[in-house]
Amino acid sequence: MWEIYAYQNSASLFGIFNAAAAVHAAGDYKSAIAAVAFCGFVAALIAYAFAPEKLQGWKWLGSVMLVFSLLIVPKVTVGIVDKTGSSPVQVVDNVPFGAALLGSLTSTIGHTLTGLFETTFQTIPGTGALPAELAYERNGLMFGSRLIRETSNVVFQDPNFRMDLVNFIHNCTTYDLLDGTLAPNDFSTSDDVWPLMARPNPARFTPLTATSSSTIETCPTAYQNLNGRLPAQLSKIQGQLAFQLNPTLPGAAAAAAIAGQIQQAYLKNSIATASATAADLIRQNAMLNAIADTGKLVGQKINDPASVVLAMGRAQGVAQQNAAWINAGKVAEQALPVFRNVIEAVTYALFPLLVLLLLLTSGRETLLAFKGYANVLIWIQLWPPLYAVLNYMASIYAAYDIAAAADLGTGLKGLTLQTASSIYSRTISGEAIVGYLSISIPFLAWAALKRMESFGSAIVGGITGLQSMVGSSTGSAALGNNSLGNVSMDQLQLAPNRTSSFMSSWQSDTTGDTFSASAATGRSAVSLLRNQGFASRVVSVRVSEQDVLQASQQVDAARNEAVVASAERSAALTEVFSRGLGTLRSVRNSSGSNSSSFEQVGETLNKLDQVVQTVSESTGLSQAQVARLAFGAAAHLGLDFKYVGGSVQASGEKSYLSSLSAQEQKALASLTGDQLTAFKQFGDRVSKDNSYVRALSEDSREAREMSSRLGTAQTRSERAEAALSNRISVANQVSTAFMKGEVIAIDMAQDPHNMAMFLRYAQTYGGDSAAAHTLMSAELARQSQSPNRVLSGGSGLPASFEDVRALHQRQSMGPEFSPDLSGVRRDHERSTSAFDGKPTRSEAQQAQAPSRVRQEIGQVSAQIREQTAERDRGFDSKAEIVKTDDGTLASKKSLFWRSSKQVYKDGSSTVEELKGSVKDLLKRK
Repeated sequence: MWEIYAYQNSASLFGIFNAAAAVHAAGDYKSAIAAVAFCGFVAALIAYAFAPEKLQGWKWLGSVMLVFSLLIVPKVTVGIVDKTGSSPVQVVDNVPFGAALLGSLTSTIGHTLTGLFETTFQTIPGTGALPAELAYERNGLMFGSRLIRETSNVVFQDPNFRMDLVNFIHNCTTYDLLDGTLAPNDFSTSDDVWPLMARPNPARFTPLTATSSSTIETCPTAYQNLNGRLPAQLSKIQGQLAFQLNPTLPGAAAAAAIAGQIQQAYLKNSIATASATAADLIRQNAMLNAIADTGKLVGQKINDPASVVLAMGRAQGVAQQNAAWINAGKVAEQALPVFRNVIEAVTYALFPLLVLLLLLTSGRETLLAFKGYANVLIWIQLWPPLYAVLNYMASIYAAYDIAAAADLGTGLKGLTLQTASSIYSRTISGEAIVGYLSISIPFLAWAALKRMESFGSAIVGGITGLQSMVGSSTGSAALGNNSLGNVSMDQLQLAPNRTSSFMSSWQSDTTGDTFSASAATGRSAVSLLRNQGFASRVVSVRVSEQDVLQASQQVDAARNEAVVASAERSAALTEVFSRGLGTLRSVRNSSGSNSSSFEQVGETLNKLDQVVQTVSESTGLSQAQVARLAFGAAAHLGLDFKYVGGSVQASGEKSYLSSLSAQEQKALASLTGDQLTAFKQFGDRVSKDNSYVRALSEDSREAREMSSRLGTAQTRSERAEAALSNRISVANQVSTAFMKGEVIAIDMAQDPHNMAMFLRYAQTYGGDSAAAHTLMSAELARQSQSPNRVLSGGSGLPASFEDVRALHQRQSMGPEFSPDLSGVRRDHERSTSAFDGKPTRSEAQQAQAPSRVRQEIGQVSAQIREQTAERDRGFDSKAEIVKTDDGTLASKKSLFWRSSKQVYKDGSSTVEELKGSVKDLLKRK
């Protein structure tokens, strides 16, 4: 019997060889052989006829004889030996000798090499030894890592038990960790957390689910209940793992093998001790997953959306990060072995076709075709030894990597809460790396078959795949966004949308306003939170033509006031000028000497007097009129005119000239600019220099009067000029705003503070013009004059409560609101003590005897209380009311006796009424 070794494909090979035997025994196949042989004979005959020296016919005939005698006619028995399972050898009879020969030779070579490698790996001394349970021939690539991955994902299958355990962890263990009953450090570093949870606080409770009901038990009672139900749950999980990890073994064999496999996998990777059983390891993994589930479900139990979203985000991020690793690991676990087995089965199935093709060839071509078929079989059988080497190297590396992940930092290693996540991540990442390296195995085998000519390119191809795997895994780890309930339907975009990376936008948490800013220019803008809709209520402010007319009228009034004030000042200056001339003449007529300063004043007065006399003689006006006219013209038409703008000056000249008569205008025209300047200088000096006025006066009393009058006139003139300047400025601004059409408008309905008004406009009165008209009428009737911020005296009110508070604090610190009452009293006593001649009494002497009013009120209050208590006792005695033991009130009077009296009285009344009725009847008869 020729043996062919199978790796997880014994059943398929058994079917393929049975099919090959049936095909070769079928009459149709024999007819096909005859037809192909005839075609080959014809071709050989023609070739021999044209070139007999090449012996093509004889070569063909020899090739056909060899094919028939070695490959087709002999029939042998083939045994399919399963190296990864425990199924018996499957025997197939009547298999063509060629197929059996090639399959058995190549399979034996591959099996021998694989077995030698596996035996050597298991007998290596020290940490380099690989347990038999983790060998490639028995369980495939990276079986230890697959065991750790699968056991890391185990959960309790019974939903009632799982929910009871989650509730126990949440209601009991969590609070034991918080109050220190269970040390958090010991709990997080323990390789068996279930015994640490055995002593919970008996004052806490947790629900337990029975078959048909639910009860509330103390935490110790709940632990005992869960501990009694736990072995059955572990047995169920262990049985499930046995069938998942050993699919080719019978049920009993798988259940018997799983315990040793789990122990050896955890021992080899240094994450368990020799005393740990498979049930202990499964329980630890299931408990760690239950603790993780508790943290994820507690947010939903307490209705905390933030906790739920956080738990979901973490779970999604971990799933995305691990998905690429797990998928790559699946390549090593399933894809390539299946790919190898499929190629092997297809190659054996092609043997009948190979025979037909060989009948068409001859000589060297026949040998080349047979060699190609044999190369494919050899290539396939080279995979197992290479896989065995890869499995050994990867398992040893994974043992160091997982052991490092299981280190607690104290030299101890174990599967704990602290290390579970890193152990799982490194396990699946190691599987992923091996999965991508296993892709290079077929290329390495083919390179070995081709005398290692393409060995380098095969390794480079494997490394390239590893790099692409790392990139995709990194991209997956960078994700982790939550996306729930997204629905996108009937989306249509007619134009591209573009957003600038320089623009940023944020919304205020307090106001809800949205701010936008440009990082390139620094400009920013704001979009206010507002009501939006068809309802609107706009309050606008604009400058009308009436406002311009009022501003112009105010300017005219101010100008007239300025003219009157200037005339008053001119009159005052004229009076000073006249009195100065009188004083000068009286001084000159008297004897004595004069000071140089008075002589200078006299020269100025003489010069002005000559101008006045000349104009008076030429116009016929009096000297006083000419002087008043000169001082007024100097004020209105002088070079130092203070009004704004040439147009306003022209207007001022016209207004002033229109108030003069023709004779006065003639006199004004005869005055030169230098003469007006002299009058102006004299007026300014007299108005500002009191010593100058005293020099022009005969005595100090007269000087004070003139100075007072000049000061009053000057002040009024300056005020009038300032008011005129202000009115002109306002008039210009109003006129400019009117010409530009400036409008300030605010839509009050858009203000979020007026949401009720907006809804009333939009919903209650919307859609009907009559209703809207009623609304407007009601709003106009409801409006009244809004308060302003200015009092009648002109003082402004505070703009906010903060201003009121600040004003109150400032004023409360002033002396008028917090006077020194003791000091004021002492001052008053000091001032009044001088009238009676008695010294001020001290405070101790001023003390008087306390009043007896308080004592009298207390006595009357006690009497009232005594009278009230006496009346209460009399009422209780009369009503026979007593207090019972429970504090309620009860009566000693008999209710039965009172009811008997009432019955007696009712009977007497009834008899009296009957007597009256009988008497009435007798009287009627």
